[in-house]
Amino acid sequence: MNKISLKRVYEPFKPEDGFRILVDRLWPRGLSKEEAKIDLWVRDIAPSNELRKEYNHVPEKWNSFRDSYFKELKNKAALINSLLEIIGERSVTFLYSTRYTENNNAVALKEYLEGQASPEGYNQDAK
Repeated sequence: MNKISLKRVYEPFKPEDGFRILVDRLWPRGLSKEEAKIDLWVRDIAPSNELRKEYNHVPEKWNSFRDSYFKELKNKAALINSLLEIIGERSVTFLYSTRYTENNNAVALKEYLEGQASPEGYNQDAK
């Protein structure tokens, strides 16, 4: 598996970003498609609206959010497989809009995918 980088979509484009994938459900505020330089928008890989609103980037809810998001991802096998295929072919950067850089859906998605690509998998229930 190639490298997965993470970056706020508002940060300037750099060629070393590789293939840029927006992993948010909502389009970033105030950003045009030209400015964003996004290669692929996978909005359906993002957490459900209910989960996103429940979490609301409250640090104490991170572990619960992450676990709930992983459960949602188990039901998105086709999207997961598509992302793993892309990552297998090239380096990618997951783009997100939140200012919370350490605990967001892109961080959780990267962890989930890296677990799926490992020989033992993230966990047996995820397959």
